[in-house]
Amino acid sequence: MAARTIAIYGKGGIGKSFTTTNLSATFALMNKRVLQLGCDPKHDSTTSLFGGISLPTVTDLFAEKNARSEPLTISDIVFRRDIPDFPQPIYGIELGGPQVGRGCGGRGIISGFDVLEKLGIFKWDIDIILMDFLGDVVCGGFATPLARSLSEEVILVTNNDRQSIFTANNICQANNYFRTIGGESRLLGLIINRDDGSGMAEKYAEAAGITVLMKVPYNADARDKDDSFDFAIRLPEIREKFQKLAEDILAERITPCEAVGLDFMGFVRLFGAVSDGAPQPATAEELFGQKESASDSGKVAEKSAVESDDRKMKRCIAKLAPEEQEIYRMVEQEKRGISEVAELTHREESAVRELLASARKELARLFFEG
Repeated sequence: MAARTIAIYGKGGIGKSFTTTNLSATFALMNKRVLQLGCDPKHDSTTSLFGGISLPTVTDLFAEKNARSEPLTISDIVFRRDIPDFPQPIYGIELGGPQVGRGCGGRGIISGFDVLEKLGIFKWDIDIILMDFLGDVVCGGFATPLARSLSEEVILVTNNDRQSIFTANNICQANNYFRTIGGESRLLGLIINRDDGSGMAEKYAEAAGITVLMKVPYNADARDKDDSFDFAIRLPEIREKFQKLAEDILAERITPCEAVGLDFMGFVRLFGAVSDGAPQPATAEELFGQKESASDSGKVAEKSAVESDDRKMKRCIAKLAPEEQEIYRMVEQEKRGISEVAELTHREESAVRELLASARKELARLFFEG
C-alpha cells in the first residue's frame, strides 16, 4: 500500500518543524512507519527528531558521489532512529540545498525529489511521509509537491501574526491554482502554533473557508523540550492535541477545504481599515537633487514585461482545442457542475470528464514548457 503523503507548509521560524516532528512522533507511537522529509535548505527539520543529530543532506551526498562517479544508495541518505519507548523506528531525510549565496534553493528541492523518485521513495514500506516545507519563498521549487501532486494532502501552519498568516494564504492560493490545471493535492486545514488567544488566525481561516485543525498554545515546557531535542508530546497537554489530529487524519475524518485564499485587499482588511488610494510616485528631480536635469537623469532603461501567471494561463487556454476550451471554461471559470455542462453541451458526462482531464493535462504541459 502506498504511503500517505502530507506536505506541511509555513513561514520560517513559526514552529513548522516543531509541528512536523511532533506529528511524526505521534504517528510512530501509534505504530505507524513514518518518514519525515526536510525540504528546506537549512536542513534542520529532523534535528529534534534525531536527538540533536544533523543528518547529511541529499544535495551534498549526491554531489560527493557524482564527483567520484559512484551511485547514490538509499543507505546514503535515509536514516533511522530507534527510540526505546516507541513501537516503530522513525525515518528521516534532509534534502538540503546550496550554501548561502551559492545557488538556487528551489532547484535543490526539485533535484532532490528527482533523486528520491529514482530510489523509489513512493514504493517504500512506509505508512506516512511528512514533508516539512518552507512556505515563505515564492520560488517554484518549493511548490514541487503541489505542482506535481507528490503530496496527497496539505496542512498550513501559522501563528497569529500577519506575516505568517500571509504566507499561509499564499500557499492556499498556490494549491488552488495548481488544482485548476490538474493538481490533486487537497488542503486539509490550518494549525495555529504558539496560539496567543488573539484570534487573528481563526478570523482569517473563517474568512478564507479553511478548517482550523489544531490550536497549540504557547507553552514554555514544550519550548524547553524542543530546545533540548526532545518531543513536546511527552507533555500530556500537548500529546492530547497531536493524538486527536493524528487519529482524525488516519481515520479520514477531515473534510478537505475548497478554499481559494483571499486577494490582497481582502486579506489586509482583516487587520484594519486600509486606504484604496494609489501610492504617490517619487520624481527623478527629488532623488537626484537640483544638480541633475530631468532630461539627463530621468531616462529609464526599457525592461521587458514579465508575463503574469494569469496572462500566461489565458494564453495557454487559447491554445487548447475548441472542445477542450469550451469544457474547461465552463467548469473552471464559470464553476458549472459536470452534469450541467453535459446538458448544456449535449454530451455524456463521461465525455465531459474526458475532455476536462485532457484539457488540464495539456494546460499543465503548455504552462510549464512555455
